[in-house]
Amino acid sequence: MPPSTPESKYRSISRIQRVLNSVTRRLPTQTVLETTGRVSGVPRRTPLGGRRIGDTFWLVSEFGELSHYVRNIKANPEVRVRIMGRWHTGTAHLLPDDDPRARLRTLPRFNSAAVKTMGSNLLTVRVDLRD
Repeated sequence: MPPSTPESKYRSISRIQRVLNSVTRRLPTQTVLETTGRVSGVPRRTPLGGRRIGDTFWLVSEFGELSHYVRNIKANPEVRVRIMGRWHTGTAHLLPDDDPRARLRTLPRFNSAAVKTMGSNLLTVRVDLRD
């Protein structure tokens, strides 16, 4: 069996997530990040976990810059986040110098455990909300 690489782990897990995400992003209480496709320009919605603290939404990407939504943020940091059924606009910031494992300890436990288990290249993302 070939050695596992972050890219192969990402491909395996993303296949499963594509199926699950098509269902979970429709749930009204699911937190969803909407980015703009870097190539298509079309809105892309990704269900995820994180926590709002004041006017800031924090999350940790389990695959860092391999994640499509992270690549979309790099191309256009203007995003929307649906929290408890309400959409908020904001600007996303990738924080490679932040300690993502420490950050996960401040976020919801269930999602944090999943990110730690599946992740191979953790990256903290901060979204400064405007409304």
